[in-house]
Amino acid sequence: MGIAAKKIGQQTYFFHQPPVILSTATIVGPKEGQGPLGHTFDKVVEDPYYGEKSWEKAEQRMLEEAMQKALQKANLAPQNVDFLLAGDLLNQIIAADFTARVLGIPFLGLYGACATMYEGMALAAMLIDGGFAEYVLLGASSHFSTAERQYRYPTEQGVQRPMSAQWTVTGAGAMLLARQGAGPVVTHATVGRVVDLGSADPNDMGAAMAPAAADTIARHLEDTGRVPGDYDLFLSGDLGAYGLALANKIVEQKGYQIAGHFNDCGLLIYHHQRQDTHAGGSGCACSAVVTCGYLMQEMAAGRLRRVLGIGTGALFSKCSSLQGETIPGIAHAVAIEAR
Repeated sequence: MGIAAKKIGQQTYFFHQPPVILSTATIVGPKEGQGPLGHTFDKVVEDPYYGEKSWEKAEQRMLEEAMQKALQKANLAPQNVDFLLAGDLLNQIIAADFTARVLGIPFLGLYGACATMYEGMALAAMLIDGGFAEYVLLGASSHFSTAERQYRYPTEQGVQRPMSAQWTVTGAGAMLLARQGAGPVVTHATVGRVVDLGSADPNDMGAAMAPAAADTIARHLEDTGRVPGDYDLFLSGDLGAYGLALANKIVEQKGYQIAGHFNDCGLLIYHHQRQDTHAGGSGCACSAVVTCGYLMQEMAAGRLRRVLGIGTGALFSKCSSLQGETIPGIAHAVAIEAR
């Protein structure tokens, strides 16, 4: 079966044997556990250090635990898994690298910024539907303090955050995709293209990512011939309040009305005024824990049947910002359907 049989339109791929989401696992920090989705996570850690000597080591331990938990739920050992796909926001994706060192599964490290989880879902589905794998384990992690130290200012400095700023989610999400089994299935993946409309403020990532999210949503609908009403929910990764509003406007300008059922993981995970998270949540773990926790539980309960998840990422570094570069955005969409 050639690419013409799997590719729809310009950027979308249809899976003839839709991979099954066999299991998921989540672990989050204390702030996330106190939010409205606290009851949907497998484990809430009360200490951001998680008993480790650094925030980076704590993040790696969370990712490793989430991976192990997803395997346990499916009664599989690491040696049963064909590929491990993972990434994070740390330099050289060290949380994923060191987790792969422990698990011993053939490893493909990913960096898609905060879109990494959905990039992993798309690639895992391609590996399985393409006949290259029976099981693929994937995941992503982030930590508020590791992200602040790397991308902005040391937390000890107490820099005032503007209202457009978002709060990086502390946690990790893991998902096990399989060729067969019981669970929701991944039917389509729309691979995004990099979009940059000139936003350069690292404290307003929503504005940088929104054009890419809107571009991918419109492309998915155009490629598949579907209409917004075909989906119960459009769920972006971490646009936040300002980014979601901007993406809504751009999608509307492209001829699609999705505002009535378009939400964002970064808006779902916190009580924003009570918890003082400003524009909402962000980070690789934002879409990872909301998708692997809340979304899977809503689908299992029958309240959602077909969802388009859109992982969103701001492709910048402290180096690029200091050199005056603008912030390119990326968004990858995955259609998840209950069976």
